Amino acid sequence: MKRIYLIRHAQSEYNEKGIFQGRLDSDLTPLGFVQARLLTGYFKEEKPEIIFSSPQRRAYKTALTLSDILGVNLIVDERIREMSFGVLEGNHFWTMFEENKKMILDWLKNPVENPLPTQEDMKLFEERISDFLKEIIQRKERVIAVVGHGGTLHGLVCLALGIGLEKMWHIHMDNTGITILEYDGEMFSLRELNNTCHLEVLG
Repeated sequence: MKRIYLIRHAQSEYNEKGIFQGRLDSDLTPLGFVQARLLTGYFKEEKPEIIFSSPQRRAYKTALTLSDILGVNLIVDERIREMSFGVLEGNHFWTMFEENKKMILDWLKNPVENPLPTQEDMKLFEERISDFLKEIIQRKERVIAVVGHGGTLHGLVCLALGIGLEKMWHIHMDNTGITILEYDGEMFSLRELNNTCHLEVLG
C-alpha cells in the first residue's frame, strides 16, 4: 500500500491579507513559519521517504522546514505549482467577490464549465497534475509527501478519486492541512481530508 500525504502550504503573506494568489508569490508569515514547524510533529510515527514541493516560496519554505527537521530529501516539481488564475490574481478576494459575485460563484461551482477570464486552461492543468500523479505512484517509495497549493492538491484528489475537476472547489484544505491518499496498486482511497490536529496548540 502506498500512502501519499498531500499538504497545503503554511500561511502566506497574501493569505493573511486575503489576496487571490495563484501564480503570484509571497513568503510565509511569522504564523506560517510556526505552522510549518508544528507540521513536523504530525510525522512522529511515520515520516515520508521523500517530499515533493511546488517551487513557489510559500510551498517550498513549508516543504523545506519539513525536509530539514525530518531529514528527508526534497524534490521541487514545476508540475505542482498553483493554477494560474489570470488577470484576477492580486485582487483582494472579497472585493473581487462583491464586484463579480455571479462569476465567482459559477466558477466555484464548476471551474471546468465556468473558467475565470484568462485563467490557466483546465485541460493543460489536468494534464500536468495527472502526469505528476502517475509518476509518483510508480516510484519505489511507499510513503510520499507532496507540499502544494489549494488548486493543485484539490485537483490531485479529484483525479485520484475519479470525481472530475468540476468538483475541485468543493474540497477545502486549510494552511498545513493534511490529506491522505492510499493507493493499493489499482485504485485510490481517501483516508483523511484536511487534518489540522498538529495546529491545536495554536488555539
